Amino acid sequence: MTWPVASGSLLLGFAVAQATGIRPLGAIVLIAGCAWCALRWLQIRPAGPARTALLVVVYIGAFVLSHVIADRLGAWPSVLLAAAVTGIAVYVLADGAGRRGSVSPARARP
Repeated sequence: MTWPVASGSLLLGFAVAQATGIRPLGAIVLIAGCAWCALRWLQIRPAGPARTALLVVVYIGAFVLSHVIADRLGAWPSVLLAAAVTGIAVYVLADGAGRRGSVSPARARP
């Protein structure tokens, strides 16, 4: 499951940047989280390179959008919204995609 890391790294990256006042430190958290997820997405059979690229664009797009809407919503609400959108997209396009149509280990017959 990668959606918690994708969403969590957006939240943690912002928290680190805000708490330390060092925005590049928050960026390191974001880059590390996105890179870790991208490596996992490449390994998920239904995801592959095209879907991985799409998910990276969603991640970066949500990050950028959070900055655009921060003046209207506030900093934390916009980051929470970005994290939620990213988490849902990752679950639907990567994490949940590998589970559809598969047989659970408890139901598999030897």
